[in-house]
Amino acid sequence: MEIWSFIQKELSENNNVMLITVVERNGSSPGIVGFKMAVSETGTLMGSIGGGVMEYNMVELAKKEAKSAKKKAFIKKQIHNPDAGKDKSGLICSGEQNHAFILLDSSKKEIVNTIVELLDKGETGALGLNQDGLQFNENQKLESQIIYSFKNENNWDFKEQIGVKPTLYIFGAGHVSLPISEIFRVLDFKVVVYDNRKGLSTFENNKHAHQKQIIDYNSIENLIDDEENSFAIIMTVGHKSDELVLKQLVRKNLKYLGMIGSKNKVKNIFESLKNKGISETKLALVDSPIGLSINSKSTAEIAISIAAKIIQVKNC
Repeated sequence: MEIWSFIQKELSENNNVMLITVVERNGSSPGIVGFKMAVSETGTLMGSIGGGVMEYNMVELAKKEAKSAKKKAFIKKQIHNPDAGKDKSGLICSGEQNHAFILLDSSKKEIVNTIVELLDKGETGALGLNQDGLQFNENQKLESQIIYSFKNENNWDFKEQIGVKPTLYIFGAGHVSLPISEIFRVLDFKVVVYDNRKGLSTFENNKHAHQKQIIDYNSIENLIDDEENSFAIIMTVGHKSDELVLKQLVRKNLKYLGMIGSKNKVKNIFESLKNKGISETKLALVDSPIGLSINSKSTAEIAISIAAKIIQVKNC
């Protein structure tokens, strides 16, 4: 999201921007396919394609091309071998990666504005890069996250589904939900906050959530996607509503389910749910007390401990 906001700002100031995207990677190489950098003709930049001397050289090339505005789109190979000749990257890790350079000028303002608006809403679309430049289709669903084909320098095509994010569902919009929402927005999650209380200041003041809704905790199963890309946190106003939400969510196939609370509170809720037919196997999958144990004191520290645990689960 940040890189597209950066491009939007630069284009609004009538500065050309060169978008560099890693479109192919082989062997040991620091840049992952889909990594991006945006380099303004002013020299300011955003993002990364892997770092080191290779990235420095690509940035210098991008600055030059953005200023000249001669090449609209081209592929640049980088081979991480000192004997690679003109394509050597300066790295020695033996792999290689290919970059698409796409010039973005004032004619692309509308497309970039659409991308920023879509990502801000937490929605998806298909980004296209090829020898003709940048395209975007907000309604297209790709068969794979990334599709790349290369025949020659005048015939190549890179497509990427952008806006596909893990989703964090927060049940309870109290004081801890604010730093959690902010952190996970930075971590590029789609953030959804639910509460059953009207007029709650921490709900109204939450500007980081993509979606907020006042709901009835008695019926929530259809509000949350049952899939590997879904993460849920339970932190409602009391233990009874926590138990009510947990009873419904514990049956779903989520990537992560956590509930805030003391060890005694968690023990009592778990015992109550076992008496209501919830298996110990299901309850054992619930992270509660929630987060990594870092002796958290403040709401921000609690949010960081939760974020650290969810990152650990997401990346395992």
